[in-house]
Parts: sequence; structure tokens; C-alpha cells
Amino acid sequence: MAALTMEQPQNRAGVPPINQPVGQSGNRTLNSYLFWLLFLMGFGGIHRIYNGKIGTGLLWFFTWGLFGIGQTVDLLLIPDMAEEQRLRLMAKSGLLRPGMGVGQVVATQTAVLTPEQRMVQLLEVARERGGRLTVPQAVIAMGLSFDEVEGLLLEMHRRGYAAMENEAETGVIVYEFLGL
Repeated sequence: MAALTMEQPQNRAGVPPINQPVGQSGNRTLNSYLFWLLFLMGFGGIHRIYNGKIGTGLLWFFTWGLFGIGQTVDLLLIPDMAEEQRLRLMAKSGLLRPGMGVGQVVATQTAVLTPEQRMVQLLEVARERGGRLTVPQAVIAMGLSFDEVEGLLLEMHRRGYAAMENEAETGVIVYEFLGL
């Protein structure tokens, strides 16, 4: 897969948009080890601050890595610190739903979804909105293009899964899923 970044549309269905996978922790772990090396120049704890552990990072900084002991132990703890921070950042950006396990995140990162799987995602988004969904709402929730979402919704309408109507006041096309 291509290089992974955190800068991508939020996805409330919990699956990254196609060709835009979720960030990996590999770079964060490498960066943490590089920050750990600053201890050799008298700046302990920078790796902890980088991974969101501000309090202990400052403690390490002002005590020379707890006199070198804490800093040395952290060599073993850095991978877990980096992964924990990565998951915190994913949750903060909306890419990780509450209750979603790490295994589910990994599975969704590598999966290339079929149109049927994307239709299931659309149903989940519609269910959150009381069974009614517009194209812009689905674009925001799923991180897909307008054309992709509209194509999926039109296919669902063609198959009889959704009714299509115009709102009287605005004229916006609304897809209604009566079974939800």
C-alpha cells in the first residue's frame, strides 16, 4: 500500500476511504527512539513528551531520565507508548470509534471494500440519521467522492433498497431507507 498518513477525511463508519489507509505506528516508534537518543546530550524524556506523556516526560527531563534508570527502561516501552499515542490520535481525529478493537482497525486498514460492503457502510450512516440520507451527508461520513457516493445510492435505489425524494423546501435529493 502507499505511504500512510493521518490527514484524511473522517470516517464514521470506521473504515478508511479507498486508497487512503490509516496511519501506521512505525514512523512514530522510530521518531521516539531518535528522541530517546537526545538523552545522550542531556535531554531525557523528550520521547515521552512526543508520545503524549507530558508529566513523566518533564520529570525525566528535569531528573536526567530518572538518573538514567527510567530512560533505560523506556527502551523496552517505546513501541507500546508509540502505538498507544497513535490510537489516541486516531480516536481524536474520528478514525477510531469507541469500543473498536485494535484488531478491527488493522483489518479495516488493509481491506479494499467491494461496492456491497460500501453499501452496508451507507446503511450504517443512514441508520444513524433516522433512515434518511443525502449525498453530502454520506460524503462527509464516509470520506468518499460525491460521484462514488451518488453511484452507490443510485444503485441502492435501482435495486429497491432506498426511496428517492426531493425535500419540499430545499429541493435536496434525500434517500430514505424504509427498513431502518
